[in-house]
Amino acid sequence: MDSALATTDPADLHAGQEHGHVSLPQHRHHFETVEQQREAGSFGMWLFLLTEIMFFGGMFFAYLVYRNWYYPAFAVASNQLSVSIGTLNTMLLITSGFCMAIAVWAAEMRKRSLLLAMLMLTTLLGIVFLGFKSSEYYEKYELHHIPGNNFNVSMFTNPAGYGIKEAPLPPDMAQKTQVFFFLYFAMTGMHALHMIIGLGLLCWLIWRANRGDFSSGYVAPVENFGLYWHFIDIVWLFLYPLLYLINRHPLH
Repeated sequence: MDSALATTDPADLHAGQEHGHVSLPQHRHHFETVEQQREAGSFGMWLFLLTEIMFFGGMFFAYLVYRNWYYPAFAVASNQLSVSIGTLNTMLLITSGFCMAIAVWAAEMRKRSLLLAMLMLTTLLGIVFLGFKSSEYYEKYELHHIPGNNFNVSMFTNPAGYGIKEAPLPPDMAQKTQVFFFLYFAMTGMHALHMIIGLGLLCWLIWRANRGDFSSGYVAPVENFGLYWHFIDIVWLFLYPLLYLINRHPLH
């Protein structure tokens, strides 16, 4: 281990003792106390999440605007999504968020075995979520619902020919279903990308927890990642009703 991480400056130790804290090997010299370092890290994470809220907020706003403009196309297109898979994925993410909350508590209580178990369970649930999402993407590929030159508009202009019990859309409105699927892939794709990054960070946390890095009271990485993972959960809780549930059937 790097000596800069394995030792603590005496001045930092003295400052920590004055404030009622015990300095840890992870304590950086430019922070007066470990608690100040922890608060700075939490502030940085909240600032990052604020930028993420603005990023996803822009896509949510675009979705609502276009849905208002092309409501019949969006309502028909949303019927092509599987509510059962969306509901199952919602349950998976809520459960993973609960496991992550227990992992944070276990880190604070220095319960190493429980921390490892909850981190691995959160990872497993995230992988299963991505597996179901991949199956959804593959189904859209087979149905030619990926926006572009090969997009299948005839499914919406002549739904009876595909065994779909929906009113046919005029050709110009049927073309607007591509807007729905573009936003669907954009929003769920960015969410999936954040989940993939999160799974990579979970593997890193598992590796560190296994070697005992969070058994001495240093839990900031686990806490900050917990905020990130809960943010992913919250984003999906907005995506699920917007894409899968609201106003699925157009007015005939």
